[in-house]
Amino acid sequence: MRRGFLTAVTLLVLTAPGWVPSLLAGQETKMARGTVSSVAGDTITVKVADKDMKFNVDNKTTVEARGAGTKNTRAQALGMPGPKISEVLKTGEAVEVSYTDLAGTFRASRVRAVSSVGSASESASEAKPATKTASGTVKSVAADSLMVSGADGKDMTFAIDSSTRVVGRGAGTKAAAKGGKTAITDLIATGDRVTVSYHDMNGAMHASQVRVTTKAKTSTR
Repeated sequence: MRRGFLTAVTLLVLTAPGWVPSLLAGQETKMARGTVSSVAGDTITVKVADKDMKFNVDNKTTVEARGAGTKNTRAQALGMPGPKISEVLKTGEAVEVSYTDLAGTFRASRVRAVSSVGSASESASEAKPATKTASGTVKSVAADSLMVSGADGKDMTFAIDSSTRVVGRGAGTKAAAKGGKTAITDLIATGDRVTVSYHDMNGAMHASQVRVTTKAKTSTR
């Protein structure tokens, strides 16, 4: 089966159509750095320190690598699925993998090509604030903030900056039209349903990723 993976730009990460949120609320996200030992359609094996770690990948896995965006844009123009992970990541390449441990099975939520291996392996909770998730409806959005109303009626305000990634259908086209740099206000609107991955930084909730699960319905009048 052909699986599509796309790349990140300054404020934007794309995924294949039909995606669903990849992080489960309350689950710890871990990270590992190493070199790619092998890569297939639905798995990637990374040599971390002196051992191999095998990660499952699927159409909800985000891959950030040079050339992936161009290949995905070309595939979309032809009405074809995005590139396979094996087409954008090669054996011997240094990568950083964000993953969750599901009863001993590692599922990669993100694979990012890096310049060097650096630190061999670390838990995200040890290296940086733990990643948390929240879902709800966008109440307001600005260049530097996003307010989301949860199912319990509680509003949560997240800080937004140039490192925040936005995931959603059609976002790639908008980014390409503006040279790869797109304001969050062009990608997210009031009424959209979103899932936000964030870190608590000194009492402020910083959004590292915003996934648009359902776009708000627009009036046809």
